[in-house]
Amino acid sequence: MELNMSADEVLSHIVQLHSSGESLAKKNVKKQHPDLMKNALYYYPSWEHAIQKTGVDTVQ
Repeated sequence: MELNMSADEVLSHIVQLHSSGESLAKKNVKKQHPDLMKNALYYYPSWEHAIQKTGVDTVQ
């Protein structure tokens, strides 16, 4: 698998999406940002874990 983001870049991208008001729902991110999802799941055990690691407050 080819990775194009570091773990920190993954977290920054998640925060950026959240700040811009985009949904962080797994289904949405998988469809709209497949590279982000692929990299996040490489570094973290789950998408939810990656979101928690950012500290953003999401109510889905």
